[in-house]
Amino acid sequence: MKEGKFEDLLHEGLADLYDAEQQIVRALPKMAQAATSEDLAAAFQQHLEETQEQVKRLEQIFEAMGEQPAGKPCEGMKGLLTEGQKLIGEMERSPVLDVGLIAAAQKVEHYEISSYGSVRTLAETLGQQETADLLQETLDEEKATDDVLTEIAESILGGDAIGDDEDEELEDEEDEEEIEKEA
Repeated sequence: MKEGKFEDLLHEGLADLYDAEQQIVRALPKMAQAATSEDLAAAFQQHLEETQEQVKRLEQIFEAMGEQPAGKPCEGMKGLLTEGQKLIGEMERSPVLDVGLIAAAQKVEHYEISSYGSVRTLAETLGQQETADLLQETLDEEKATDDVLTEIAESILGGDAIGDDEDEELEDEEDEEEIEKEA
């Protein structure tokens, strides 16, 4: 058993994120293509472009450390992305799939928020402020993406996606109230 060092923990976290981001770059086009909501497809495309920049930031961090960018297999991200891919394979394109994709994407975002927050704090603690600043930039983007996904989900769930059954139930209740008032 080797002695643990905070620097090693930071490096391990960065390597994990580097692999995770590369997995996300490969997954986002498939998610955008599966989406029926134009807003969701556009959000996935926008996040793909951000993610590509996030990969570059991680490469910049590795370079500043005097190391080649390298990822260690991020099994956590692999599992989360597999869940999203299963949805695409099992469900027809619909608003229901869109909301499922949003939920899957938000699990990914929450993993990233947690991971970036942890490595940013380690970098700050180790006096690596430039690294911490770059990680904070990505952390802010991940939080913003999570917020956008929530807004899109609320829009889908509040719109016609729920179906006409609820509208009919509401109309029936209103009709019953009118009948009661007239009686």
